[in-house]
Amino acid sequence: MSASRTTVAAGAPAAPRSAPLPERAGVGLRHRHVPDFLTGRPAAAWLEVHSENYLVEGGPRTAQLERIRADYPLSCHGVGLSLGSAEGLDAGHLARLRALYDRFEPGLVSDHLSWSVAAGTYAADLLPLPMTEEALAVVARNLDHAQAALGRRLAVENPSCYLSFAASTIPEAEFLAELVRRTGCALLLDVNNLYVCQRNLGLDPAAWLDAVPGEAVAEIHLAGHARIEVEGRELLIDDHGSRVIEPVWQLYQETLRRFGPRPTLIEWDTALPPLEVLLGEAERAQEFLDACDIGLPAVARGTAREALHAG
Repeated sequence: MSASRTTVAAGAPAAPRSAPLPERAGVGLRHRHVPDFLTGRPAAAWLEVHSENYLVEGGPRTAQLERIRADYPLSCHGVGLSLGSAEGLDAGHLARLRALYDRFEPGLVSDHLSWSVAAGTYAADLLPLPMTEEALAVVARNLDHAQAALGRRLAVENPSCYLSFAASTIPEAEFLAELVRRTGCALLLDVNNLYVCQRNLGLDPAAWLDAVPGEAVAEIHLAGHARIEVEGRELLIDDHGSRVIEPVWQLYQETLRRFGPRPTLIEWDTALPPLEVLLGEAERAQEFLDACDIGLPAVARGTAREALHAG
């Protein structure tokens, strides 16, 4: 393991509280890797945690995050707001999130364009929405409520897609752009999700990138995915369990070409490898960010434009 991946230089300044995330590559902080961050200072530019894993007032997990937070900028990524629920948001959940964010002062908070609660029943999944005017009004209302309750701008992540609704009347990117216009929210652009939707449903990533407001993109996610066969057809599943594949890197390069450098996360949640592997993926993302920042030629194998129309 190279020293550049394992430690930050001694005497490096602590991360300022509430500062925006740096436009560099970070990694998700998962339980398996917490000891690495407690016993050393691995060279990650910033860290992201799942908000719902820390909705407790005390205990060792929270104490560990306090220690790690002193050294790293932090992003909190939620999975439980259920922004698409017509019945509105859970006030208790919002209050717990507010307490968490006030305590740790993350540089960014986010959740998903999805729903998971109906008639008081919680489904432990990020379920899809029809892209309709009615759904847009629901999500916008919930976003306004969430941002007021949390006292922060919320970034909304584009979903991975496995089906489309016949009732949908608004292209996804236009739906997100209108949410930004109505609520002032930010966007979390998951490049792997964009690629998954391209392969599963034929979404045009070039048109998608053209339609979203680049200035609203506050964070980018990169991840791996799985391939399964359903009724003789290949389906990509956003499982966050492997390295980023080359077409996704190429699509990431095209995203940076259009929007400029953004804080970028290596997201890995299943089949979790040693931390060195995540840091290696972050190093590659950082190469793209550095090249974008100073206007160097493309560093991806192949071309970014090939990824936009790959079959």
